[in-house]
Amino acid sequence: MRLPRRHFLRIALATIASAPGIAVAEGYPTKGVRLLVGFPAGGPVDIAGRFIAPWLSQRLSHPFSVENQPGESGNAATRSVVKAEPDGHTLLVCGPVNAINTTLFKDLDFDFGSDITPVAGLYRVPLVIEVHPSVPVRTLSEFVAFAKANPGKLKVGFAGRGTPQHVGIELFKILAGVDLTLVPYLGSTPALSDLLAGNIHAMFDPMPSSIAHLKRGELVPIAVTTLSRSANLPEVPVAADTVTGYEAGSWFGIGAPRATPKDIVQLLNNEVNAALMDPGTKARIADLGGDVMVGSQAEFQKFVAHETQKYADVIRLAGISPK
Repeated sequence: MRLPRRHFLRIALATIASAPGIAVAEGYPTKGVRLLVGFPAGGPVDIAGRFIAPWLSQRLSHPFSVENQPGESGNAATRSVVKAEPDGHTLLVCGPVNAINTTLFKDLDFDFGSDITPVAGLYRVPLVIEVHPSVPVRTLSEFVAFAKANPGKLKVGFAGRGTPQHVGIELFKILAGVDLTLVPYLGSTPALSDLLAGNIHAMFDPMPSSIAHLKRGELVPIAVTTLSRSANLPEVPVAADTVTGYEAGSWFGIGAPRATPKDIVQLLNNEVNAALMDPGTKARIADLGGDVMVGSQAEFQKFVAHETQKYADVIRLAGISPK
């Protein structure tokens, strides 16, 4: 007689739970869980936290609440999580800014790479390399050729020093071998206003803030900076097709204090992955222009380490400073 597949799954789970050194996170959480965000409400990191919080609240029967602690380019919230009790009740909503800050700030009293345990990825959002319609390029290869023929002529706006956009442009300059004039702004909104007015020529902007302008034809998308095309802009090629090895963008995930028990970390990873595989959740992420980051805790940890090293190399090569 063939036993149902569910029967085999129950046996497998029971075997895992009873194996030496492996515990089941029974009883967790015992109270509400804080999801700390190092930036004001309404920003991309805050959106990521508020996206996953309802799912975890429902699945784990305790409220997961986003708590904004802006300050020090996100370092204030990270420090709070580093110093929190490692019991899974205080978590960090993290992203590339945390990986960037590891090198950008020289005198931090914590190390993101060792003091925060990466728990699970949420989603990635590509940057869109976009130009004003008056710029005489329609492909990334034309953009690179124009920049090489006109060193420093192209003005590229970005949302502040040390942001993923800033470091992403610096990485592009290095890999493409081009000279661009970088113009910093206090966020994407004023930079976009100047790009729409033709006061600057291009941006490497997160898709959510630019997508409406791109759909209306007010700006011209010439590439996305992830390694696969975006479902929101399927006709736009990836930058790595032209500039070998180039990848940039924003990503979001969950981190926990270093000594958080492994079974709690695994439980949270399982629940986040369950959310990311839900069709409704996938659709919401697609609306943001993002791609889900389903994967194990070890895979997310390896990803964060790779991102940290990548940004460290760019920051050092380009001589980027916080001011």
